[in-house]
Amino acid sequence: MKERKFKAAFLQARREAVSQAIARIQQATGAAGAVALKPMTDANVPAAVRLRAAEFVFDRAIKGVELEDIEVRVAALEDAAKTNPR
Repeated sequence: MKERKFKAAFLQARREAVSQAIARIQQATGAAGAVALKPMTDANVPAAVRLRAAEFVFDRAIKGVELEDIEVRVAALEDAAKTNPR
């Protein structure tokens, strides 16, 4: 019983530590975006590097839209499940 309580407390503490780390990383996304955009818009950077930076920006933008679409679809399914319980 003690071991189970210890393990549960340990896992909770670990989740909280990881959650705080993720929050810190999320706060830095503005700076990360600036870093990604800088080589893309710098005429002195080789064309291949600018192209790769542009691909990176497009990939992340598309992924963001896909995640938003999934969130909308899941919310609609949850609403449907609430209004039409089996």
